[in-house]
Amino acid sequence: MRDEKMTPQRRFSVNPHLSDHVKRGPFSNDGGDDGEACCPAFGYLRGIHDRSTAIEFRFRNGNSAFFPYGWIGPWWYNPSEGLLIKFTGDLVYLVLIRGSNLDTPLAEGSIDLLHAGLHRHRVVWIREMSEEDIAQVGESGPTIDSIHVVEFESNAELKEWLGKTASGFLH
Repeated sequence: MRDEKMTPQRRFSVNPHLSDHVKRGPFSNDGGDDGEACCPAFGYLRGIHDRSTAIEFRFRNGNSAFFPYGWIGPWWYNPSEGLLIKFTGDLVYLVLIRGSNLDTPLAEGSIDLLHAGLHRHRVVWIREMSEEDIAQVGESGPTIDSIHVVEFESNAELKEWLGKTASGFLH
């Protein structure tokens, strides 16, 4: 059992492949040599032709869920509801991301979460942000309030959950 809470900053510092991010700062965008950059809401591959094989969803409690991009199906963006991503593997999984400015390009203008990010498989991770992080970003960029990952064995279960949780995505 772990004694320390696994925060994103701690995850960076204890992982030898990510420890360099701590030296530059966990949300540095200074063009380090690892090919990745990030903002407070998500991390991405800098190269326009680079592709990630999987995406990590990071929760405030320190847990993560990983999904291969090969499982990604359709996804929908509704500014009032958030972003809904469907993954199909052994079961069907829905990932509901709630936040603001999810379609806003980052300050340098080269990427946004939706089009240049997810659409091109360049997003490496998306994280739930603390209230302090959200307040710091304000309206200047994307913020992630919550991430819900739910698995379904039937389409009826899926539609029932959507009706209760994010009815704006029902067709």
